Amino acid sequence: MLDDVRLPLGAGVETGVEWITANLSVLFDLIRTIVLGMFEAAEVAFTEPPALVMIAILGVVAFAVRGWRMGVGTVVGLLVVVLVDQWDNAMGTLALTVVAALFALLIAIPLGIWAARSDTVSAIVRPILDFLQTMPAFVYLIPAIILFGIGVVPGIIATIAFAMAPGVRLTELGIRGVDREIVEAGAAFGASPGRILRQIQLPLALPTIMTGVNQIIMLSLSMVVIAAMVGAGGLGQDIVQALQRIDVGLGFEAGLSVVILAIILDRLTNALGSLQRHSPLARLRSRRVAAAGAPTPATGTVAPAAAETDPAALTGR
Repeated sequence: MLDDVRLPLGAGVETGVEWITANLSVLFDLIRTIVLGMFEAAEVAFTEPPALVMIAILGVVAFAVRGWRMGVGTVVGLLVVVLVDQWDNAMGTLALTVVAALFALLIAIPLGIWAARSDTVSAIVRPILDFLQTMPAFVYLIPAIILFGIGVVPGIIATIAFAMAPGVRLTELGIRGVDREIVEAGAAFGASPGRILRQIQLPLALPTIMTGVNQIIMLSLSMVVIAAMVGAGGLGQDIVQALQRIDVGLGFEAGLSVVILAIILDRLTNALGSLQRHSPLARLRSRRVAAAGAPTPATGTVAPAAAETDPAALTGR
């Protein structure tokens, strides 16, 4: 009996997409222009300087946030990328990852804060995030191609949709996990909700939020191969070509370059979330905290500045 019954779901979705493309094309053209402009600017910033200069910069950053082992490891890893002739592709992939992660963070962190401050918003957002996280990655490409055509832009848009869910969840988790007594103490001193958010909740939730940042970056990088299928380029394009040609050597070189980038980005974002006690940046911040008169904790994290815990600073008086 049910053989003759068919729910016209696909036809309805197709009609909706046709209406969107016909009536909102100006909006999507604007989004495409902004995303493409940011990607091209990032790609130029990463590819125009000589490879050795970029390696030196990234090595210094790694040394500052995690110490000399991470600095040396970053330099060695990136030199391997240069020696297998994948530097330009790696920088293109890095530009795509950075732009996609930036847009995902601009959506995820405010949405996570909103969800943490409103149970209604949290109840609405949670099933949407469940849907986004269970959707196969390839499915994101279909609406992205329909709305933005072929090229790097649909790859970035699909990456944003794929990667932003952990950022929302972990931002909400971090803010909700702040001790209620600390929040109530700030309110008792007359601090406004905005000041409590900026000077109490966000600093204390920062390690959890940085875990979300790490997850967004890692998921963005994991999409490079899928994004390359719609013309995103970079290392993913070489991996796709290696699959098509059964070129084991090219696939290994491009895959190794992706792994090196992933390890470097993972270690850097983890280090920024919880600075190592003996890293140069942590020592510098400890000196600044000591100069401000705030004690430095015994753990690997850095104490908040004295102004952030001073009642007068909270109330603005």
